[in-house]
Amino acid sequence: MALTRHNLDRGWSFRQSDSSSADDWLPVQTVPSQVHMDLLANNKIPDPFIDLNELAARWIAEKDWTYRLQFKKPVGSVVDGLATTDIVFEGLDTFAAVLLNGTEILKSDNMFLSHRVDVSNLLREDNVLEIKFDSAMLRGRELVQEHSHEHTFYVRQTEVSRVPVRKAQYNWGWDWGPILMTAGPWRPVYLEQYVARIDDVWMHCEVSQDLKTCSGRVFAKVVGTHSKLVLLSLSLKGIIVWEKECTIDFNGLAVSEFGINDPDLWYPLGYGPQSRYELKATAASSDEKSKLIGFRRSELIQENDEFGRSFYFRINGTDVFSGGSCWIPADSFLSQIPAQRYHDWMKLMVEGNQNMLRIWGGGIYEDDALFDACDELGILVWHDFQFACASYPTYPSYLESVELEARQNLRRLRSHPSIVIWAGNNEDYQVQERYKLDYDYEGDKDPQSWLKSSFPARYTYEYLLPKIVKEEDPFIIYHPSSPWGDGRPTSDPTVGDIHQWNIWHGVMNRYQETPRLSGRFISEFGMEAYPHLETIRDMIRDPQQQHPGSIMMDFRNKAIDHERRMITYVAENFIVKYDLPSYTHLTQVVQAETMYFAYKTWRREWGKAGARKCGGVLVWQLNDCWPTMSWAVVDYYLVKKPAFYAISNSLKPIAVGVSRKHHKWTTGHADPTLPARDTEFDLWIASSRLDPIQVQVIVRFISIQTGQDVLSPLKLNAVTTLPNGTTEILRNHAVAATDPRLTDTTRPFNLAKYDPYVIHAVIRAGDKVISTDISWPQPLKYLDFSRRDVKVRSLSSNKVVVSAARPVKGFVFEETRAMTLSDNGFDLVPGEEKVVDVAGASSDSLRYTYVGAPEGSLKVPVSRPKDSQVPSMAGLISKAVL
Repeated sequence: MALTRHNLDRGWSFRQSDSSSADDWLPVQTVPSQVHMDLLANNKIPDPFIDLNELAARWIAEKDWTYRLQFKKPVGSVVDGLATTDIVFEGLDTFAAVLLNGTEILKSDNMFLSHRVDVSNLLREDNVLEIKFDSAMLRGRELVQEHSHEHTFYVRQTEVSRVPVRKAQYNWGWDWGPILMTAGPWRPVYLEQYVARIDDVWMHCEVSQDLKTCSGRVFAKVVGTHSKLVLLSLSLKGIIVWEKECTIDFNGLAVSEFGINDPDLWYPLGYGPQSRYELKATAASSDEKSKLIGFRRSELIQENDEFGRSFYFRINGTDVFSGGSCWIPADSFLSQIPAQRYHDWMKLMVEGNQNMLRIWGGGIYEDDALFDACDELGILVWHDFQFACASYPTYPSYLESVELEARQNLRRLRSHPSIVIWAGNNEDYQVQERYKLDYDYEGDKDPQSWLKSSFPARYTYEYLLPKIVKEEDPFIIYHPSSPWGDGRPTSDPTVGDIHQWNIWHGVMNRYQETPRLSGRFISEFGMEAYPHLETIRDMIRDPQQQHPGSIMMDFRNKAIDHERRMITYVAENFIVKYDLPSYTHLTQVVQAETMYFAYKTWRREWGKAGARKCGGVLVWQLNDCWPTMSWAVVDYYLVKKPAFYAISNSLKPIAVGVSRKHHKWTTGHADPTLPARDTEFDLWIASSRLDPIQVQVIVRFISIQTGQDVLSPLKLNAVTTLPNGTTEILRNHAVAATDPRLTDTTRPFNLAKYDPYVIHAVIRAGDKVISTDISWPQPLKYLDFSRRDVKVRSLSSNKVVVSAARPVKGFVFEETRAMTLSDNGFDLVPGEEKVVDVAGASSDSLRYTYVGAPEGSLKVPVSRPKDSQVPSMAGLISKAVL
């Protein structure tokens, strides 16, 4: 008998558990589901994503809920009395008691676990399945009280009741998300019938250092009445490359040694193909199980060097700069995320030249669909275990649940080649530092003593989890925490990874100061921005509330002191306009500028082999779980902010960089004329290509007031780029002052004579522009952005061209959900035209603005030139500011 599955996804109903009336049962559209989705579908609550409605849904958190299903016994349930019928729950959120026909068959207190129960002897012709969900918030508060004698529950975000509960921690709210305490059968529920089934098939294998062989062991786990043999095979593009029939032992386990020569390897984006093999186990019962796997050699290089101790990844023998993003759950209601949405998110990573995704420790062990997309597209994954910003307990029942959770999810995910590292938690060692909890990394190496300390979670992160990882996936990399570096302070920039929050949080460094805020690997940093206007107007429906500083706008942003911080960065750099379109634009430019300075500066420090000062940069954050203003560079609806494009351009395979020295302008007795007197700049090229290429470099010095070149261009006709590294072209290179009188500090500084200029660098390979960069005098608010003479015209229904007579900062199209743009948030220089491809909207429906524009939302002119007047596309694209 082949295994058959019967999905239990339709016909459910639910109600509040303390209801007594049969009329209180409400229909559930489909399972998986969560209670807010079902209450909303039955018009029992307003949409929590709109206006202040989150507040009207918070009562749900303190209620218990029951889900019920009546179903028929599947046909063919008994085959000579040998068949087994299991009911499978892939995820129950969170404190759940399951009854089948009045008999309790399961109790669960961990959202991250799946469950399988043999119900062969409990099924009737007509069956009733009930799942009773207790309030996770109330149960969490009870657990805190119950264990307060043995553990102090410190917490940095939201309330302490989340700490002892194995549930997505962001459900309690975070500084970017609402308090929406979910409950329900959040992952699929189904029956499986079989005589024998293959529970799993997997490999423990390693690619040799010379990449010529891959060897290890193949495993299959078989459950039920079965024969003594199982066929294991590995195929590539439909051709079997390895096959072996194996004996199944009395525990149902089959094991075989394995080895192949010259394997087709899986590579990250930009370094080679994403080759995948099919691994299959076939049993005599006709059941089979297969999965796509990839072979790659992954290493975390931590070596002593001139900067401290390195921290970067080497994949298949190649050093890889990890440029990417941090990921939070893509929805407050996880059950409503379709597989395609995960794929669409990962396609955005590819579009943005991002090759690493860090899955944050306050969400979930992510959906298979996300990792399938990462495998397919070549995105490296850093996955935190699900602990975040707290001091977690270690009482026995808690550790038992954590161990089962870790093993289950490692087994589910270990075959994905995209996952290259597991980290023990997010920022829990910062909690240890803040509350001065016990931690003697060098002096105390006894795990049992850690359990008795005021920081017992060290046992989880430095003993239990690495032990489990080694047993379940022995060749994966494990890192105790993010951030963490050899037991030293988490802010130490010389070792491990750091979360650089002195921009926005902390001392609120200016984003121009990124050169002195570097580390060996920056696994978090960020800057907030508003989403585009369509998203704002959809989440706040009252026009009277659609302005900065309104009740609803303030409520929507969950970051601590958000407006105080945001206005500081805006006012420090720009002349403030406070209408909604203009202020939205200014916040977006601030965020884009932060990304530009950070990625450009820290990628430069990738350096060369043996001198990798910075091994990676991951922005906090890629995405949102609801419509909001946050650190996300793409909003909840997958609408990209200008910051997304700034990252994309900074992470091009070959990217030119130009920078000036940072001079403070509002600190005590700072001299604001220093930028005018300092004529030095740096010029470099960052490359992820593994081969050198020869390029031409042209540097122009263009007046911001007139648009004219104030100095002769600098031309370098034969620059050869360093493969997979940084080519330093000029350091502290000084050019002549545009007016020598300005350099005389004994005379009054004559602002009327000051003609500030941008430094515009272009690199070309033949006739093709490879990359451009523009360095502006800082701060931008000191510059006169009037009279830009910007021209935006439609070339066709799906192309526009943008030009300007004088340098323009932060040209932004208002993006919408239906729209796709080839670029946005760019700068302009005279003499060059920017062509933008438009999909999903006609080019003459676009709206735009830029720094210094007369309005925060301008319409593209409707008129188009005649065909004879349209310049050649090749010519325009070759001149585009990429």
